[in-house]
Amino acid sequence: MKRLALILPAPLVTGLLLAPGALAGQQEPLSGEGLYGAADDKVVTTAGFIVIAFFPLFILTMSLIQWRLEKRKEARKAAAKRLNAAAGDHWQAGW
Repeated sequence: MKRLALILPAPLVTGLLLAPGALAGQQEPLSGEGLYGAADDKVVTTAGFIVIAFFPLFILTMSLIQWRLEKRKEARKAAAKRLNAAAGDHWQAGW
């Protein structure tokens, strides 16, 4: 019950801390300009190409990492099997 009493005020405090930024008035007229600058066609096209290039590279990288980890796991299993066979443990499965 003490944890619940500590956890429940967290969203309220977070909301109170973030509210001034959300309620702040406009500093400049709404022109479609973000943090980077004006979002013209060249910027949008470049961002799109970056996104298109990112996902295949991300999938390739994660697949290579997974392949390498699987290879290590199989080598570790084979080494354990060889070690058990060398120790004379012939009863690996079954009754």
